[in-house]
Amino acid sequence: MHFPAMRNEAIEYLAVRAGGAYADVTAGLGGYTAAIAERLTTGVVAALDCDGESLELARQATAAWAERIRYRQAKFSELGAALAALGIGKLDGLVADLGVSRYQLTEPERGFSLMAAGPLDMRLDRSRGMTAAELANTMGERELADLLYYLGEDWRARRIARAIVRARPIRDTLHLARVVEQAVPRTGRLHPATQCFLALRRAVNREAEELDALLSTAPGLVASGGRIVVVTFMSLEDRVVKQAFRQLAREGRARLLTKHVLKPGKEEVASNPASRSAKLRAVEMC
Repeated sequence: MHFPAMRNEAIEYLAVRAGGAYADVTAGLGGYTAAIAERLTTGVVAALDCDGESLELARQATAAWAERIRYRQAKFSELGAALAALGIGKLDGLVADLGVSRYQLTEPERGFSLMAAGPLDMRLDRSRGMTAAELANTMGERELADLLYYLGEDWRARRIARAIVRARPIRDTLHLARVVEQAVPRTGRLHPATQCFLALRRAVNREAEELDALLSTAPGLVASGGRIVVVTFMSLEDRVVKQAFRQLAREGRARLLTKHVLKPGKEEVASNPASRSAKLRAVEMC
């Protein structure tokens, strides 16, 4: 079974009740879904993901608890409609992990990895939307630089955008990685193209807009006393979640359960290095 980052902490803050209704809105490979389902008796958990391929893997991984799980492909902006279609009313808890799954990162054909050749796709839902290749090969240089700066927080954005435009057409993931590395050579632990790939992925999947949709919709879907738990991997996204949760608290709609952000322990980071940048925040609805 896949263990997502901060799984134990997320489940602890969800405070799962055996007869409750829950939603794992980033089912991924089924880690959170399984942890919730195994604690249920008469309750139910909705396993949702915008990536239909990952959702199928989650279905296989959680087959032992299938009678307690409802699966559905849906984006954050489709959350309300998805729960209604599954016949699930108010939730007792909702959890979201905003990271990319191991499957997505390790399958070259998905186009997320800069370490193996694959089509420059990056769509979480490969049935719709524009690919990263289309963005990289058609955007104007200034527009592309702004995308890299604001979505990837890369201060070298203009130099990278200029190199990408000059190297067009960008053929695949390794070609893009090489172009960026030649423009801005490696200076630290991260590959120079890491933030570029991140920015393109966020743009392709409209991740900022989808996160806003989640944070505006989720409070209305969770019952009084129910909890919302969000795990982020980028400081930019953590700031958005922190501000949204604090606003809920100021309005008297929720109680902050994590006044300070939680991070994974040393043991988890040692066993799962990918968790090192994870941050967890949680609220309880009033």
